[in-house]
Amino acid sequence: MPKRLIVGAPGLLRPGLLGFAFLVSSGFLSAGERPTEALKAVRVWPAQDYTRVTLESDKPLRHSLLLVRNPERLVLDLENVDFPSLQQEFAGKVSPNDPYIASLRVGRFKPGVARVVLDLKGEVKPQIFTLGPVGEYRHRLVLDIYPLEPFDPILALLQKPEFWMDPLGKSAEGAPAGEQKREATSTQKQPNSGKERPGPAVSRLVTIVIDAGHGGEDPGARGRRGTLEKKVTLTIARKLKTLIDAEPNMRASLTRDGDYYIPLEMRVEKAQRVKADLFVSIHADAFIKPHVRGSSVFALSERGATSKTAQLLAQRENNADLIGGVSFKGKDRYVKMTLADLSLTAQISDSLKLGRAVLGELGGVNSLHKGNVEQGGFAVLKAPDIPSILVETAFISNPDEERRLNDVAYQEKIARAILRGIRNYVAKNPPLSRSTLAAIH
Repeated sequence: MPKRLIVGAPGLLRPGLLGFAFLVSSGFLSAGERPTEALKAVRVWPAQDYTRVTLESDKPLRHSLLLVRNPERLVLDLENVDFPSLQQEFAGKVSPNDPYIASLRVGRFKPGVARVVLDLKGEVKPQIFTLGPVGEYRHRLVLDIYPLEPFDPILALLQKPEFWMDPLGKSAEGAPAGEQKREATSTQKQPNSGKERPGPAVSRLVTIVIDAGHGGEDPGARGRRGTLEKKVTLTIARKLKTLIDAEPNMRASLTRDGDYYIPLEMRVEKAQRVKADLFVSIHADAFIKPHVRGSSVFALSERGATSKTAQLLAQRENNADLIGGVSFKGKDRYVKMTLADLSLTAQISDSLKLGRAVLGELGGVNSLHKGNVEQGGFAVLKAPDIPSILVETAFISNPDEERRLNDVAYQEKIARAILRGIRNYVAKNPPLSRSTLAAIH
């Protein structure tokens, strides 16, 4: 049966305002009646990068999607879906602050077919795909709404006023937006003292990308009290960013700054696009035995994992894309790429140095699960030119550590420990001088 182009529905697409439409993706809409499928859930994850709409059901949803112009809309037709559950699950799901969706309407298009119309705030590039059951999820229909021009992390970094200010709030001399940034100072003050100590011999601003693990559809590990890893990692990542931005010679950028999922490949690409000097991925691990505890630091490995624990953790973290929901039509080159294809020797050497510096500081805050930096095939650490580490702040599956991970003071201590480790690494391994971030872009 050929695909059908559906261009109107009374009450949902008003006559005279259709503009034009074209089919983005389609299932085959059969004429026969089937038992209706009740939706288990509808989730909407708005973010600057993109907005994701997820429909979850016990069986795959038969669907077609249209992009309608003038005004901009997305029209999603669903076959043999229980209409009351559709109305109930979509009710109140669109935030006024959503960057791409202005409003949403649900109605009946024809017998056996329900229609969802998403009124958009501008032109978009939609992508729709299905995911089979994995983890706690059943079948999912995923609609990702991207802007025509991808979100630019460099521009976002440069547009922030604090990027051009020193810690005292004064404008950086000769550094208006788009021009050269302030050079790093050569001294720093000791915390809680008026004394100055020698700082890293850095001739430029050091850019550190902080990756809050998991997010959105992927909650990560879950503690016995219900704490979600994705929330803990974002909280600590934000605290660490604030601390780094207060350093006179450093600035930080987050891979995500909200509850939404970023594919592993995109996390690596974001670090490369902002010309990051360092990459730090924040996590909070879980284990089947609740007594297991302690902080850990991991780097990439060229020759397989250094322990069974590291191997299992890398496999679990690399499966985040399956849970978070990623279309693999384009394939994740960072996951599929073999280590033999990458020149990673120098990166791994520097990552181990960074990891040891951070691990040493974490040991003053929490017990260490292992006293050395472990290694594994973590996809998120595979930027060949950026020293990258993955920090497991604590075991969220340990009741005591779960409680501490929810404690603001402990979160602050972890963030400060990571900062001290970064500071120590940069002091001994100052990045080479190069053109400023704005000039490179």
